[in-house]
Amino acid sequence: MKYALVTMMTLLITSSASAQIEDFDSIKLYTLKNKSGMTVKATNYGAIITSIVVPDRNGQLIDIALGYNRVEDYINAVDKPYFGAIVGRYGNRIANGQFTLNGETYSLLKNNGENHLHGGAIGFDKVVWTVEAYDEAKSLRLSYLAKDGEEGYPGNVKVTVTYTLQDDNSLVVDYFATTDKATPLNVTQHTYFNLKGEGEGTILDHELMLNAQKFTPVDEGLIPTGELRDVTGTPFDFSMAKTIGRDIAKETQQLTFGGGFDHNWVLDKGGKPGALTLAARVYEPTSGRVMEIHTTEHGIQFYCGNFLDGRLTGKSGQPYVHRGGFCLETQHFPDSPNQPNFPSTIVKPGKPYSSQTVFKFSVK
Repeated sequence: MKYALVTMMTLLITSSASAQIEDFDSIKLYTLKNKSGMTVKATNYGAIITSIVVPDRNGQLIDIALGYNRVEDYINAVDKPYFGAIVGRYGNRIANGQFTLNGETYSLLKNNGENHLHGGAIGFDKVVWTVEAYDEAKSLRLSYLAKDGEEGYPGNVKVTVTYTLQDDNSLVVDYFATTDKATPLNVTQHTYFNLKGEGEGTILDHELMLNAQKFTPVDEGLIPTGELRDVTGTPFDFSMAKTIGRDIAKETQQLTFGGGFDHNWVLDKGGKPGALTLAARVYEPTSGRVMEIHTTEHGIQFYCGNFLDGRLTGKSGQPYVHRGGFCLETQHFPDSPNQPNFPSTIVKPGKPYSSQTVFKFSVK
C-alpha cells in the first residue's frame, strides 16, 4: 500500500462549511495519474470526483468534469447538483418517500417534491468517507458505514468504492457493500461531463449512443410508470448515435416532465445479466474525445443538465449554462423498491452488493 502526498482541497476554510461537517479537517484531495498523461482527482468528501483530465485528438489536456476548486463550494452549493459524487443509499428517486420491505413500511425524506432523491438530506454525497488505500499510480479505495435507520433506511451497510485509473485511459469504478439487514441499495457515480471541457458551453452537439431498445417512461414527478417502452420512433431512440440536441426540443409529454432528457434506459445485456457490457458511447466532434461506458448494471440514467441555468460557476471561472453538462449514471431502475416488475435492488445479509462501471476515454 503506497500513500502519496495529499493536500487539503480548499484554500479557505469557512465557518459555514466546517460547522456542517464534524470531521471537516480530515477532508483531502487525492490524485490518480497514468502513463498516458490522464489524471483523475477525487476527495473523500462524498467520494466526489472533482476533475478528469484527458487529451483531445491533438494531445491537448483539458478537464472534462464539472465541479469546483474548493470543498466549501460542494458543501454550500445552492442547487446541490451532486457534481461528481457517489450517491446513495438509493441513487435516483423513490416514489412518495416510502417503500415496504418484509411487511414493514419505511418512510424516507421527501427531498424532491413528493419523492425521495439520491439518499435524502445526508446521503453518501454529503459525508466524509474513510480512505482505506491510496496509490497515486493506481487506485483510491474509500469506504463509508451507513448506520441502521440513517435517512430512514434499515440495516448497517458498509459501502466501498474503488477508483482505478488504468494506462489505457480507463477509469474503473468498483462498488461493494454488505449489510446486516435487508435493505434497498442503488449506488451510482454522478459526474457531469462536457467533452469539450468543463465550462465550454453546451453539450447539445455531443453525439450519444445508448445500447438500449427500451426506456422507463415516467410521470410528472419523474417516477417510472412501470412500463418498459420501446424507443423506436421516439426522441428516446439513441440506439444509433445522434446529437443530444437533435430531438430535445420535440414536444412530448415525457420530455416536458424532465425538462429534457432525464430518464432511465433499459440496457441490452445480450442475455448476460450482471456481466460487464457496453452501455453508452459519446463523441465530441471538435475535440475528437470519445467516452465509452461499460457496466454490470441493468440501466443507465441519461440527464442532460436541464436544471443548470448559469448560476453556478465552475473551476475555470465560467458559468455552467443550461445543458452545459450531461450525466450517464449506471444503475438499477428508479423506484425499484415499489416496482415488483423491475429487477430487485434489495441487498441481504450474506449476499453482498457488487457492481462495476468502466469509463474509457479515447480520441477519434
